[in-house]
Amino acid sequence: MSTSKHRTYWKKNLRYLAILLVVWFAVSFGCGILFADQLNHIRIGGFKLGFWFAQQGAIYVFVALIFIYIFWMNKLDKEYGVEEK
Repeated sequence: MSTSKHRTYWKKNLRYLAILLVVWFAVSFGCGILFADQLNHIRIGGFKLGFWFAQQGAIYVFVALIFIYIFWMNKLDKEYGVEEK
């Protein structure tokens, strides 16, 4: 792969990482800590939503983000011809 394609590939990879990290931060810190009081007015399965995000929701979102990253990277690898065979 040429140097310019290599740089473009890594720029896209870093952009994907930044997007996913911002989402993860917003869910784990925002929903679990900053907005917990407002979310606690809503209940899921008998638990307050703010508590649920702090204890389990952020973990579920993190796992979902891993699968999204895998999907995006497989697509990016195919676009640049570096996919695993």
